Amino acid sequence: MSFLVEDKNYAFLSNLGIEKQNLGVYHTKWTGSGKTIKSICPANGKPIAEVVTGTLDDYETAVKATQAAWQIWADLPAPKRGEIVRQIGNALRDHKTDLGKLVSLEMGKILPEGEGEVQEYIDICDYAVGLSRMFEGKVIPSERPGHALLEMWNPLGAIGIITAFNFPVAVYGWNNALALVCGDTMVWKSAGTTPLTSIAVTKILSKVFEANNLPGSVCSLVCGDSTVGEAMAKDDRLRLISFTGSTNVGRRVALNVQERFGRSILELGGNNAIIVCENADLNMVVQSALFSCVGTAGQRCTSTRRIICHEKVYDQVLSSLKKAYSQVRIGDPLEPQTLCGPLHTENAINEYLSAIEEAKKLGGVIECGGKRINRDGYYVEPTIVTNLPHNSPIVHKETFAPIVYLLKCKSVDEAIQINNEVDQGLSSSMFTTNLGDVFKWLGPKGSDCGIVNVNIPTSGAEIGGAFGGEKHTGGGRESGSDSWKQYMRRSTCTINYSKELPLAQGIKFE
Repeated sequence: MSFLVEDKNYAFLSNLGIEKQNLGVYHTKWTGSGKTIKSICPANGKPIAEVVTGTLDDYETAVKATQAAWQIWADLPAPKRGEIVRQIGNALRDHKTDLGKLVSLEMGKILPEGEGEVQEYIDICDYAVGLSRMFEGKVIPSERPGHALLEMWNPLGAIGIITAFNFPVAVYGWNNALALVCGDTMVWKSAGTTPLTSIAVTKILSKVFEANNLPGSVCSLVCGDSTVGEAMAKDDRLRLISFTGSTNVGRRVALNVQERFGRSILELGGNNAIIVCENADLNMVVQSALFSCVGTAGQRCTSTRRIICHEKVYDQVLSSLKKAYSQVRIGDPLEPQTLCGPLHTENAINEYLSAIEEAKKLGGVIECGGKRINRDGYYVEPTIVTNLPHNSPIVHKETFAPIVYLLKCKSVDEAIQINNEVDQGLSSSMFTTNLGDVFKWLGPKGSDCGIVNVNIPTSGAEIGGAFGGEKHTGGGRESGSDSWKQYMRRSTCTINYSKELPLAQGIKFE
């Protein structure tokens, strides 16, 4: 892989190992024989760099190297693997400012969010270090005398990770840190529009492996097109594919992986709602909604797409939200005063404008926003839409942009039904001061999402809990809790330490 930085104003990239001439690092081979793509800065629409991508032949080389690296990596005791991950976390700390700036530059999210994404990777490294000394097994009582029944966990081997543009560091980090301490090696296909970020991350990891005399191919990277992703999904050598992206693509990935009896972790679409009960603290509602609707320009999978308000507070919520939206500072994501940066691509603007037009045709009222901002880059106005039925097709469609639909309900039960009626089931929030509402929301007839919040927004998950959703969101789980089990295989082990051979269930075969 090679690259060419075109703008000298981006000198900080050299701190991340991105130079005009790639000299490579020990144990790491950068190659590329595919097409050349441009990394575009969404803040101004101008190219940052050119990257020569990998072909299927390059992918084949990467997989073989990753398999070979597993023979070395799997021999390390889990706490030793945890020590390498600890060093990765420290290396990320050293580069947090520069890497966060690169995320903002290449993806478009504001600088605090760019650095926050790197911090998320650091946090999961810390979590994984502790996990490396805590993997649980079981000793299960055996019904046969002189027998021990055990449960053991071992690494899967080489796995594949396919990530999306909106979290070009954190989502890889969730998978990477846990998979490493579990004993897996990996091939990473990053998003085609954020190649520089993935290169920078891989260089940080490579230096850690180099310092420990380990092959950099423990964590291989392939920047390529959809043919590489398809090859990964069909590749028997990659026992697990973790895919983050759209539901439509995720469905094809799942089918290809399942056809070969592989495993998949799917983090797909979301159509997330905030329910506002009549007794809610409306100041908290407005602050939370502003962050989860407008943050990352509505390009989080957990961004709020729908606000379901009790009819008694609907007008007040609308009035307060419009006032808050009018104060949002839109601009260059690298400027400290900016609260909302650009959309990621020109195509995202087209989808935004298309959704606005469809909402209007269906009778929707644009309370604020609804336009592209006339300046360089991919900027749009954060938008509030009212006067649409909760089951309108456009309301049920996830548009990856800062558009929220304000809906009205008469009761908590109706609000929960509206929350659950969409295909996706990622994140959900209820704002209430009623304890009964809380436990109804958390209960079997409450939210059907993987993330169920109370008095906090739909976005902003902590790494300690498992992250993921239900239904068309894919059902996968990443990050905390017992998500580590997905990166390992389970063996039930029976040991006979007696001189007899009793059979289970008291069967006699003599």
